[in-house]
Amino acid sequence: MSHNHSNLVYMANQIGKFFQSQGHDKEVAGVADHIRKFWDPRMRRAIFAHLDGGGAGLDPNVIEALRSLQAASAKTA
Repeated sequence: MSHNHSNLVYMANQIGKFFQSQGHDKEVAGVADHIRKFWDPRMRRAIFAHLDGGGAGLDPNVIEALRSLQAASAKTA
């Protein structure tokens, strides 16, 4: 995992921790929405590439959120 990916993994997991107390569905939706709104396209491409490479270090609910976001962005691309 590159230094850049480790920072993005940390940040994504921190977002997940913030939403964790709201339950699974709200956590997944909250993480996806936050990353869609506040991460620039380069950051999203990098975390998607990391996810495609196995997603080492990402929390399971964060992986779920990223997969849903990745699928949604593929439809609009």
